[in-house]
Amino acid sequence: MGHLVETIVRSLVDNPNEVQVKQIEGEKTVIVEVKVAPSDLGKVIGKEGRIATAIRTLARAAATKMGKKVTVEIL
Repeated sequence: MGHLVETIVRSLVDNPNEVQVKQIEGEKTVIVEVKVAPSDLGKVIGKEGRIATAIRTLARAAATKMGKKVTVEIL
């Protein structure tokens, strides 16, 4: 899950080396924390949060296939 989110986010930002993804797994849930450079935060969130919503939707689709729920937090 984290690898999918990391790949998407790295392709969006100007500073891909500053992207940090931390995955916390529970029994039925996965939390993916994404940290980016402050200058790239707007690119990851997008206009009215559309890009962030799209990233979360893709992560949820992948998690559903694995029988889990996912939460993506952008920090």
